[in-house]
Amino acid sequence: MIVRTLQDCINSDRHVRSDNWESTRMLLKNDNMGFSFHITRIFAGTETPIHYQNHLESVYCISGSGEVETCDDGKIHRIEPGTIYILDKHDKHLLRADKGEDIVFACVFNPALHGKEVHDENGVYPLEADTVE
Repeated sequence: MIVRTLQDCINSDRHVRSDNWESTRMLLKNDNMGFSFHITRIFAGTETPIHYQNHLESVYCISGSGEVETCDDGKIHRIEPGTIYILDKHDKHLLRADKGEDIVFACVFNPALHGKEVHDENGVYPLEADTVE
């Protein structure tokens, strides 16, 4: 059995921060579960381009609000607590947090992340982050 607290993960190398977001990776590839689990905060008033070419992701909104826009068709979907969106086709998208409040998500990735991933210039996570210099 694996037991961790969010605070313990925040205070470790499982916590990764970027300009628009921070992610606490509570479950990673080396935990051997076949997926990874993250609590991610998108900072208020930001827009983040994302394109997970190598991963599928499910994203559940815990708090905050904003929108996600799929780039291929321009459709915009409102995000509020209780909303889940699933990137089942490696959807290229724009994630926008409303001004005034961060969005907090619970996210699941398949395949599992190693934990050091950050988005590249195209919004992509590398498939094997531990092999990237």
